[in-house]
Amino acid sequence: MRASNYYRTAEFFLHGDKNDPRILETWGKSRSTFRQAIKLMDMPVEEVQVSYEGTYLPGYFYRVDESQRPTLLVHGGFDSTGEELYFQVAAAALQRGYNCLTFEGPGQGSVIREQHLPFRHDWEKVVTPVVDYLLNRPEVDPKRIALMGISLGGYLAPRAAAFEHRIAACIANDGLFSNQFGEMGRKFHKGSDEYLNKPDYMEKFVRELMDKNTNVRWAIENGMFTYKAESIFELVQKTEPVTLEGVAQKIKCPTLVCEAEADHFFAGQPQKLYDALTCPKTFMLFTAKDCAEEHCQFGALLFYNQRVFEWLDETLGINNEESQLSLQDY
Repeated sequence: MRASNYYRTAEFFLHGDKNDPRILETWGKSRSTFRQAIKLMDMPVEEVQVSYEGTYLPGYFYRVDESQRPTLLVHGGFDSTGEELYFQVAAAALQRGYNCLTFEGPGQGSVIREQHLPFRHDWEKVVTPVVDYLLNRPEVDPKRIALMGISLGGYLAPRAAAFEHRIAACIANDGLFSNQFGEMGRKFHKGSDEYLNKPDYMEKFVRELMDKNTNVRWAIENGMFTYKAESIFELVQKTEPVTLEGVAQKIKCPTLVCEAEADHFFAGQPQKLYDALTCPKTFMLFTAKDCAEEHCQFGALLFYNQRVFEWLDETLGINNEESQLSLQDY
């Protein structure tokens, strides 16, 4: 498992050259070492394939036992792989008595690297077949399926929940109202969209930012890789639909919006999402006082999972006996 995480981080910055052979080689080692590890785990873990538009979405189904239980459905975001989601939340879900299905959608993990399917903004088209799959499993309580999206998943999960109403609860970590790459240019152009109509100027302008700022460089390179954009102008165009404007109000299930106090990627976005929601909603701030201020609470995942699962237990009506039963097993 340690090797899997090391290989994942080693591949993280290679996406500036989509033809770099190290991408598939190093990411492949991250997946293969993880799959060796799950064979040695004490709890049952299945590699699964969910039917999706003529192909499949890969995932891992973690189950506590053979009884019917609440199930947490988890996907990542802009740079996620299915394997890393075990460390982030699946292990905690098992300890709390939840089954957990983690999966990769278009733009993520093997789906972008092997199937070459880029991100799509209408994420409900991705989540609905996964919910269909879960409802055919006897271990899954059909009335208690929760959806968690992490990082860019803080947009993707609420987008899916707005149209997929079999979801009993939604968690956006961290909340994201929109992820339009054009917003970066608007900030430097005092809100003006004029530069959006000038591809050559946009390319030059953003390239200069990339030379000065490693965060911008990584975001643009990974964006072009995961959206299959051949230019910065095309990336901006492909991300313009990534907004919950006019969509957030369609969410019906209880929704938890998380915010990390020092999140330099999503500053102001969680509050914007929370304000747009009309469903039962909770805002959860993570701060430096608890060492949980970084993007998606990295550095304080135990604390994050404790708070989130307390909210989820209450929201889904899970009693202490159900949670403690699982804790005794681990």
